[in-house]
Amino acid sequence: MFTLKARRDFSVPVEAECITCDVFSEKSKEEIKSLSIWEGNRRRELGLLFDVKYGGGSDQNETEIRLVGDFGKVRKIGRGMTKGKMVIDGNVGSHLGEEMEGGSIIVRGNAGSWLGSAMKGGRIEIIGNAGDYVSAPYRGSIEGMRDGEIIIHGHAGNEAGNFMRGGLIRIEGNARQFLGIHMRDGTILLLGNSAGRVGAEMLGGRIIVCGQVPEILPTFTIDAVRPSVTVAGNENKKGPFYRFLGDLADNGEGRLFISKPSNPHLSFYEEYL
Repeated sequence: MFTLKARRDFSVPVEAECITCDVFSEKSKEEIKSLSIWEGNRRRELGLLFDVKYGGGSDQNETEIRLVGDFGKVRKIGRGMTKGKMVIDGNVGSHLGEEMEGGSIIVRGNAGSWLGSAMKGGRIEIIGNAGDYVSAPYRGSIEGMRDGEIIIHGHAGNEAGNFMRGGLIRIEGNARQFLGIHMRDGTILLLGNSAGRVGAEMLGGRIIVCGQVPEILPTFTIDAVRPSVTVAGNENKKGPFYRFLGDLADNGEGRLFISKPSNPHLSFYEEYL
């Protein structure tokens, strides 16, 4: 197992996409220390910014990386990772697990924006909160998350699941506005409350909200009341849930499952069933 600790606090962002299990598994400790990263607009060797240690770990066949401390200004950790395990004991910056294809990342803290951007596989678990644009692609792209699993035990920001095309996002806290905007496929489970505009311009997929929503967009139509909904595998959420279809403004076939007990103000929709 490799252990990384920052040698000092960072005042500017650090671009460190080389910190992945794929890269580390192919190199010696000295080669890892000489890897190139960016601190602001200056190129640095990884060993100048981080103390690197090797040793320990229970599985010698799997590369493990442990990052200890505040990595809140360090971006793109785990980019394109296909294997191995990373554990971050602290906060981490934006674009964690960008285009990730396999392996697992656990953060015992908060994560910045664009968590799991355009993710293709693997598993990311955040013990704290996540910023805006969970799993979303860069602006101008429509290639969002295709597979994998993102679990957030805290809250998420705006536009989680933007352009999502597959996989599962599970948010145990609350989410801000535009959850699942432009969604194509996949499943989003929100156990807490939404700030509104759920599923705007979605074409497919499912969004399950167990908490409160302020309103349903007028471009969705109620379809049924369901006693429960299956999330993934054997996980089943008991309802009842209102089921809405849309976004009809885009000829969408997405499905919103909204908790009926948590949203008594939506009971008037039952007149249209």
